[in-house]
Amino acid sequence: MARKAPDREIIPVVQRVRLQYAKRGPLKFSSHRDFQRAFERAVRRIGVPMAYSAGFNPHPKISYANAAPTGTASEAEYVEIGLASPVDPAKLLAALQQSMPRGLDMVDAVVARTPDFVERLEASIWEIALPGANADEVEQGVSLFLAADDIQVSRMTKNGLRTFDTRGAVLHLSVEGTQTTESGLVCVILRVVVRHLTPAVRPDDVLSGLSHVADLVFEVAPRITRIAQGPLAESGNAVSDPLGPDRHTVDHE
Repeated sequence: MARKAPDREIIPVVQRVRLQYAKRGPLKFSSHRDFQRAFERAVRRIGVPMAYSAGFNPHPKISYANAAPTGTASEAEYVEIGLASPVDPAKLLAALQQSMPRGLDMVDAVVARTPDFVERLEASIWEIALPGANADEVEQGVSLFLAADDIQVSRMTKNGLRTFDTRGAVLHLSVEGTQTTESGLVCVILRVVVRHLTPAVRPDDVLSGLSHVADLVFEVAPRITRIAQGPLAESGNAVSDPLGPDRHTVDHE
């Protein structure tokens, strides 16, 4: 016989808050699950009035959106929380920042006033630093990549080896110049705009495609940072602020 769920007072969500956070420095190697644990501990520590799911094992109402791959830094990660009572987003942001590990930095908070937030995350802008690469060779590789109609790459996933086209997801790819690291190593800087598709095309897939079409070998691990993600601009090579509609929407009584 199925167990009857225990009686619980169901407290509705009265406010949703969308938060932007960053993964910086060594914390770029933290997994999405690592962030979840750190965030949920911080929420409990500062006493955020979370709404919870019903049932035998209630969970706080937290939704994570399109997390960056482990090992990549990001300035534009997003999480939404459902609250049982209203809070001031600015005060919530400050309290969470004090409670999160340094490198998992809370950047912004707005009251969610619009639906379909995840659907607004149409594309990402990535900066890829290639230490020790030859700028002329990378430039030539970018030209070959952009001239191709289809570039198949393979990646091991949880469902096994998967092969897919990486070219179709790339809306923009360019060499932005070079930077010199503190150790004196010159890095070629790529800017990539990648549309969010299924299966997801990651920045390392773009590098695999670039290596394939141009026979490039990257001997030093690239440094990858998501600069932004959000709705695609009309130009196709930029994105706008996904939290903008929430900032600009006024509640009506």
